[in-house]
Formats: sequence, structure tokens, C-alpha cells
Amino acid sequence: MPTDIIMPQLGESIAEGTVVKWLIPTGGRVEKDQSLLEVETDKVALEIPSPAAGYLAEVLVKEGETVPVGTLIARLEEVKPDGVVNKVAGVILRHMEPPEGGRDYYSPAVRQLAKEKGVDLAQVTGTGAGGRVTRKDVLDYLANREAARPPSIRVAAAPSVAEEILPFTPMRKTIAERMVKSRQTSAHVVTFFEADFSAIARFREGKNLTYLPFVIHAVTRTIKEVPILNSSWGETGIVIKKDIHLGVAVALEDGLLVPVVRHADRKGLTQLAKEVTDLAERARTKKLNPEEVQGGTFTITNHGGFGSLFSTPIIHQPQIAIMGVGAVQKRPVVINDAIAIRPMCYLSLSFDHRVIDGATADQFMSKVKAYIEQSQWEQYL
Repeated sequence: MPTDIIMPQLGESIAEGTVVKWLIPTGGRVEKDQSLLEVETDKVALEIPSPAAGYLAEVLVKEGETVPVGTLIARLEEVKPDGVVNKVAGVILRHMEPPEGGRDYYSPAVRQLAKEKGVDLAQVTGTGAGGRVTRKDVLDYLANREAARPPSIRVAAAPSVAEEILPFTPMRKTIAERMVKSRQTSAHVVTFFEADFSAIARFREGKNLTYLPFVIHAVTRTIKEVPILNSSWGETGIVIKKDIHLGVAVALEDGLLVPVVRHADRKGLTQLAKEVTDLAERARTKKLNPEEVQGGTFTITNHGGFGSLFSTPIIHQPQIAIMGVGAVQKRPVVINDAIAIRPMCYLSLSFDHRVIDGATADQFMSKVKAYIEQSQWEQYL
């Protein structure tokens, strides 16, 4: 029995995905749960595991192509195929008739590139499956068009070129769209607090713990007392989530990913530290499972890891708040009318003013600050 491989949905409200790379050659053997291909979409670049063991008998979507979620992209067979016919570059070619009007015959990535470069796609010869026009075809067309220009025109134009075009990756385009949409959707307001990390700094001595698990613990304890921060805007009212699934933003080379620590309120500092480290490492190596980037109810972004002190992060929809954690730095502060040196940190809370007001946000942050500054941490290991 063949096994169909479909384009997975890698995030809430995601409509399409891009095949970045096939990790198994056509006709090659793949084991169940072994990485089969790399897919990118909605701030997610993940290696997708095979749902079954078998041989990759047929690849229907080439690398670089973008297709809707649920599209059949490949098939596995239990028995190794006898041979591969009509095969180019490891991809089985099928005759594809362009739909009426031709517009949908081009992938979104090809149409976007053609729009940016002013290319009439009807003039481009396709070399993809069934004569489909690929990004490489468009780029080759541009190169040939440039080469065909008279030398005098090329020489005159060269000195004025003082820019470089960095093509958008699917991740960068999606981040841009989501961030703009979030700003257009939520009424963003930001409040700032400063917390003394002295007690945490003392407790961390000799322990392999960063500051982040302590912040997560303080936030989850506070959410239990101010549960409206763990909510979303609904059509008929505010939807308060009963489970606390905390998203932790991870910076990647070409974007940002937000893996989720599920039921973060039920875990001690040591377990939180292990899970955050594991999720961050697998995010950077594209080893996360799709469900590990879905279902977050509140997000923390630790921008202080790069030395940043203040930040006004954009809310991760459909959540209603995101907390920024700045760098922990020793600063002079006034304690009991005396100047002292303490490890201090600025915390920011970007919140949706449609859902909560400033008083609720400040109440929340006051409690987070109090939990961070407490001295009894041993019981939460």
C-alpha cells in the first residue's frame, strides 16, 4: 500500500508551505520518523519526519515550490520501485496542463520574483515539471536579458548600482506579514518595570541555570493570579485559556521561531531549563516537531541575550501579551536611602488594550517583579 505525503500545517492559520529540500533521493529508503524533507512557512523551518517506512517512489513537488496545506507532495511505496522513468534531477516528471488563464500555473514565489523584476512570465521558457516555470528559469531569463543589452548601456548603468537585492525567504516574508497584521489587529501598549535579580544571582551560584527559567516561573505563577493575561480575543468575547503553554522566542540565522513549553506552570526550574535548552537547540537545527510551535498562550522574548536593555515586542497573535526580558546588568540603585550595586533588569510587557487596561497590565508586572525578587527559590527546583 502506498503512503501519501501531504504538505503539513505547521502553524495555526497557515495556508501554504514551501518545500526547501528533499532529504531522501527519489527511490531511496526512509524509515518511519526519519527526516524526509525540509519545509518552511510561518516563521517555521522544520525537517518533517516520514509517517511510515518505505521507498520514496514519487516526488510531486520540487524544491523551492510553494503549495497549499494538504497538497499531495510525494508517495512512499513498501517495495523499492523497479525503475524511475521520465526522471530529471531526482524528480519524477508528470505532464501538467496549465489551468485556464495560466496565472495559477506559476508558484507564488515565481510570481513574486517576476513582479519585483518586471518580467513577463509568458516570455519565460519553463524547465520544471510539465514545462512549469521555476525561480531559476526567471533568474536565467534575467541574466540572458542583461547579457543581450548593448555594451554601452551595461557600462553606463554599472556605476549607478550601489545596492544589493537580498531576496525574501519564505520565513522573512511571513514574519513581515504577521508582524504588520499583529500591529493592525491589536491595540499595542507597552509598560516597563525594573526588577532586582540579586536573590536569583545568589541562588544560581554553582548551578547550571540561566535567568530565563526563573522568569518563566515568575510569569506562570502570576498568570494563575491574573488569568486574563492568558487569553485571546474571540468573536463573542475574551477566551481565557485554562492551560499555560509558554512560548519562548528563539533567534535563528534568518528569522525568529517561538517553540512552546507546554504546561509550564507544572514544571520546576530544572525541568524548565532543560526543556528551554532542548527546544532552542532543536529550533536552530530544524528538528522541532510541528506541534511544538503551536498552541502558545503567552510569550517571553529574551532580547537581553544580545545586550539589549529595552524592547517593545510585537504581540504573537492570537495571544494578548508578550513580555520582553532585557540584559541583567549591575547598576547603582537606591535601597533604604543608600546607594547600592545590584544586578538589575528591565522588563517590558506589550499588551492588547482591547482586552486589558494599563492597571491590569501593571498589576501583572508588579507581581512578576515580586516573584523574581523573592528569596525562597530552593523549593522550586
